[in-house]
Amino acid sequence: MAIAGLLAMLGGIIWYASLDNPQLGMAEIQLTTVKVVNTNTIDNRASLEVSFLIKNPGEKTFTVSNIDYELSANGKSLGRGAYSTEDIALPGRALFIPNGQIELPTTFYLTFSDNIADEYNSIINGQELKFNAKGKMTVESAFSLVEKEFETSQ
Repeated sequence: MAIAGLLAMLGGIIWYASLDNPQLGMAEIQLTTVKVVNTNTIDNRASLEVSFLIKNPGEKTFTVSNIDYELSANGKSLGRGAYSTEDIALPGRALFIPNGQIELPTTFYLTFSDNIADEYNSIINGQELKFNAKGKMTVESAFSLVEKEFETSQ
């Protein structure tokens, strides 16, 4: 009898936590800027600041703990990048209040290769390129989390 009561309580907790999922799934992400921060001509590497604007059109406050993405320039993949606050406790993260928005910057490390030579040179020389990011972000509330796939262009 006690086990049945415990299982019912656990089921109730899971059900209650899942009530946030539709609101968390409303989170929006948009690639806003890609700019060169630093170049190393000896090692043929560049550090880029890639910023995402996160919007909360819903009614529940949430945080974003993780953004994993593949960055492309003019349709050619430059590699994978990430934004993570997984090692920061929930109260220490940026809070996305209802109808609020915050821009989250990430650092993307770009390494020269023959496959992306034209794009690499265009980026470090400040030329205009069409950037695209495709990936998954993790949206969390106090009781629930949702992984949302996205694709966005600048």
